[in-house]
Amino acid sequence: MLTFETWDVFTETRFSGNPLAIVHGAGDLSAAQMLTLAREFNLSETIFVMPPRDPAHTARVRIFFPTAEIPFAGHPTIGCAICLSGLAGDGPDTLQPLVLEEEAGLVPVTVTRQAGRVRAEFTAPVTPFAKPGQADPALCAKALGVAAVGAAGYPAPSLWQGGPGFLYVPLPDLDALATARPQEPAWSHLMAEAGVDSAWCYVPVEGGYRARMFSPTAGIPEDPATGSASAIFAAELVARGLVGDGETPVAITQGVEMGRPSTIGLTVVVKDGALASVRVAGSAVPVSRGQIAVP
Repeated sequence: MLTFETWDVFTETRFSGNPLAIVHGAGDLSAAQMLTLAREFNLSETIFVMPPRDPAHTARVRIFFPTAEIPFAGHPTIGCAICLSGLAGDGPDTLQPLVLEEEAGLVPVTVTRQAGRVRAEFTAPVTPFAKPGQADPALCAKALGVAAVGAAGYPAPSLWQGGPGFLYVPLPDLDALATARPQEPAWSHLMAEAGVDSAWCYVPVEGGYRARMFSPTAGIPEDPATGSASAIFAAELVARGLVGDGETPVAITQGVEMGRPSTIGLTVVVKDGALASVRVAGSAVPVSRGQIAVP
């Protein structure tokens, strides 16, 4: 039997945000066993914690969708780091640095507890870049069941990558965002054309962005919070000239339409007009713990 915990991530309130399963002591599991357990939990992602390859680091981790392993993801990184830090709950203000060995590379994370609030921030292991491919706006609209795509300042869908790849689809307003959902067979045609399995739809709102993420072919009909997609969105902001040199904070809300509101903090770091690095921050709260059999 292995010990597991579930945490709600990108929230300070239980039963909101994005649920995450954390499996401890997973060093002897094969990839097939990990995938079986991820399917059993049937959450958007499950993270498996193992001893680090380098003792100077905190842990080695592997992350799985219900359908496959992925090299990096945001909400497992945030939730696992807060869990391993031991800082959740009451206590003095403190700061704890961690390093997680993920398949995409080393991920430095800083966990802070201030005035009883715990928050983690990581630096993305891969600086986002343009992904080859195309996404016809008319096909995007048909695949999402909306009249049209595009918003002021964001005229067309785009493709970006930073470990995983995503199709970014701007929508004209919150009504269109609420209406959007994958429509077959157009959805499968769109994913094949774009060369991805996920679409992150967004609307500019006062103070930031509101988003939804669909990935049914990866076993995730809708994701309440997608830290990796939020990190990669920084490349879109830089490409459109919406952030300048220095550090720019960007607030993202996701999961509202599915009843699991999530708050994601994005910091875009630009140097000499080019994207230099990306940081993602959020909170997490424990929900359950127990034991699970080894398949």
